[in-house]
Amino acid sequence: MRTKNGWVLAVMLLSGIVLGGFIGMLTANMSGLSWLGYGQSFGLETPVVLDLGLLVLTFGLTIHISIASIIGVVLAILIYRKL
Repeated sequence: MRTKNGWVLAVMLLSGIVLGGFIGMLTANMSGLSWLGYGQSFGLETPVVLDLGLLVLTFGLTIHISIASIIGVVLAILIYRKL
């Protein structure tokens, strides 16, 4: 029996999130499919800056999760299980 690679799952989940977010943005202005773009954003509103004199590091992260992204993740998991 073949074992499944964790990297394949990670790539498939990432592609499901990206494609789902893209579909959510495309359908945001369509009357029947606008619900796919509904979601929530969370993260750092303003980036954290660490100034070390010689080196300045800026940290920031914002995540937007939409209904289409969740559907993309579920589809990626289902496809991974079929592999």
